[in-house]
Amino acid sequence: MAKLTSDVAQHTALYVEAFNRGDADAVNAMYTEEAVAVWEPGVPLTGQDRIDAVKEFLARGPKMTAVPRQSFVTGDTALLIVDWSIDTKDADGKPERLEGVGVDVLRLNADGHWLYAIDDPYGEEK
Repeated sequence: MAKLTSDVAQHTALYVEAFNRGDADAVNAMYTEEAVAVWEPGVPLTGQDRIDAVKEFLARGPKMTAVPRQSFVTGDTALLIVDWSIDTKDADGKPERLEGVGVDVLRLNADGHWLYAIDDPYGEEK
C-alpha cells in the first residue's frame, strides 16, 4: 500500500521506501494520472507506458538512495531538487550504478497529498 504525505519534505523518503521494497503499485500511486517521467534522458513517459516502466525496472531489484537538496513550494505546486543514486544490473546482469540530480515537480492533490507531476531524474547531469 502506498504511503502518501501532505509534507513535501517527506515525499522523497516515502518514494525511496516503496522503490526499495520493489512495490511498483506504491511507487505508481505517487504520481498524478497525467504525470510525465523522464527516466531516460530525452524520452518522456506518460500513462500506461510510465506505469509499465516502473514495474519492469523494479522487477530487477534496484536499490535507491535519494537526498533532497532543495525544495520550493508555492500554493499547490512544489519543486524538488534531489541527489540520487541507484544500484541495479544492466541488460547483461552486471552491476551498474546510476546517479544524477533530479528535478521534480509535485502537485498537491485534492486529498492533501503530494504527487509527482513531472519526475526528471536527469534534470541535471552529474
